[in-house]
This record gives sequence, C-alpha cells and structure tokens, in this order.
Amino acid sequence: MTRSPRLALATCANLPDWEVDDRPLHAALARRGASVEQPCWDDPEVDWASFDAVVIRTTWDYQHRCQDFVRWAEAVEARTRLFNPAAVVAWNTDKRYLRELGERGVALAPSLWLEPGEAVDLRAAVADFASERAFFKPVVGASAVGTRRFSTTDADELAAAAADLDAHLAAGEAMILQPYLASVEDQGELSVLVYDGEPCYGVRKIPVPGDYRVQDDYGASDEPWQPDEAARELVARSLAALGQRIRELGGRDEALLYARVDMLRDHEGALVLNELELVEPSLFFRHDPRAGEGFADALLRRL
Repeated sequence: MTRSPRLALATCANLPDWEVDDRPLHAALARRGASVEQPCWDDPEVDWASFDAVVIRTTWDYQHRCQDFVRWAEAVEARTRLFNPAAVVAWNTDKRYLRELGERGVALAPSLWLEPGEAVDLRAAVADFASERAFFKPVVGASAVGTRRFSTTDADELAAAAADLDAHLAAGEAMILQPYLASVEDQGELSVLVYDGEPCYGVRKIPVPGDYRVQDDYGASDEPWQPDEAARELVARSLAALGQRIRELGGRDEALLYARVDMLRDHEGALVLNELELVEPSLFFRHDPRAGEGFADALLRRL
C-alpha cells in the first residue's frame, strides 16, 4: 500500500475510563503514518468500507448481543479486511471451542458441558472431578460475568450454586462446569501474547486476595511473566490445533494477527489451557516496550 492506511480499532460505547492499554499501539501506528480511529462496533453511522482494515480491540459488551456481534463481523468482512476474521469470531465467542481443542490434544481442566435446560446433580458431577470445590461459567460470556466458585462441603453454598446454575440453564444459557483450580489465587492466570503466530511475551494476572477473577474490573493486577518450557509447549500445541481448525473453517492458511493463550496450573501443578482469546483480548502492551511496535508492523504487513 503506497498511501497512508486508514484503520479502525473497533471499541464499544461503554469502554471503562481506566482502559489505556492500547495507547502504545495507537502511537506505534501513528509513527508509521497510519490514520487511526476508534468507532463503536454497533454504531450504525460508521462506514466500515472506508477503512483499509478493522481490528477488533475493545468491543467488551459483545457478549450481551453475541449474535448481533457475529453478524456485524461478517458484514464488516464483506466490505474490508477484518482482524481477526469473522469465522474465527463466530467460533471463538462460544467457549465450546475449548472442547474441540481438547479433542485435538490440548490439555484442559476436566470439563462438563451443560446444555440449556439440562438437569444436573451438582454434587455428583463435582465428585466425578475428585474435587470438593468447583467452578462454572457461561459458554458465551466475558469479564467473569455469570461465573461462580463453590464448595460441595458447605450445604448452603452448594444449594445456592445449584440454584444459580439451574437459573442459567433454564434461561437458555449453556454452561461449563470444572474443578476449581485454586492456583489462580496465588499464582494467577498466566498468559502468552502471540502476534503473527509468534509468542512474544508473557503476563501474569493476579486477583485481589480471596478472589479468583483476574480482570481489571475486579481490582486484579498484572505483571510481566517469563513463560517456561511447559508454557511454551502448551502454547505451541494450542496454536497447532487452532491452525487445523481455521483451515477447516475455510480460513487463510496463515497465522492469525493476534492471540492470547491463557493458562492455569491444575491440582498437580501442570499447565492447562483456560482460554484461547482470539476476538477482543487485552494485549497488555504496557508490559513490553516492543509490543505496540510489533503489533503495528504485523498489521501493516497484511495491508
């Protein structure tokens, strides 16, 4: 491309005031001569075709209208380049993608997949995990909304959790039930940021004492983290399985522009994939001075 590109970094109308992490990316793109705007994904007045590319960044309300969001991604991709692609958006916004990755050999925590309206004996289900504490979350969700940890040894806590889970299922939500991995409380959730298929840097997200939620919304902190060999191996296996799935979806035979691989340590200390974030993950540019530059270069190479 000979002229300066015009880029959209899609966001949402209710972006939290504290969100400043993408600023190094904005600066890096500006230094390369790109014009950058941040339109809201659901603003009907935006002419998406006027952009040379749209990058999904902080669309953090999509989970409330997931089908609308997927349709938006498809409509944008029909008009210009979209990162990541619409087929990936449709696949990755439903956490059942984790089941597919597990079937391809990626290490996951034991998981029970519950469909809407399904009846479940919560105590018996958790007993199958050989665990007294468990955790559930919606198949479509973000920012820990709709999640719950509980113990089966406390009758009141178990009853409240069962009622909450039943309410989710009765409301038409699919859910995931897993053993609660307490390592998140002291070791945090470990993430590796990947650009153009190459692992670039790691981040450790630490909840406030007594909590398990690692999002900024709940006061969690984060810091640079150096991935060890086990983490690098899990990342490589996850990306290989992802590549196979993208080819099946009819996508380009190339690495995605960005990905974030989130992992936790299980009860034995082994790393398991917690999420593979491909839509609108925080990328923690603030923790690596090269991160914004690397992302900007990877994006502009594709135009």
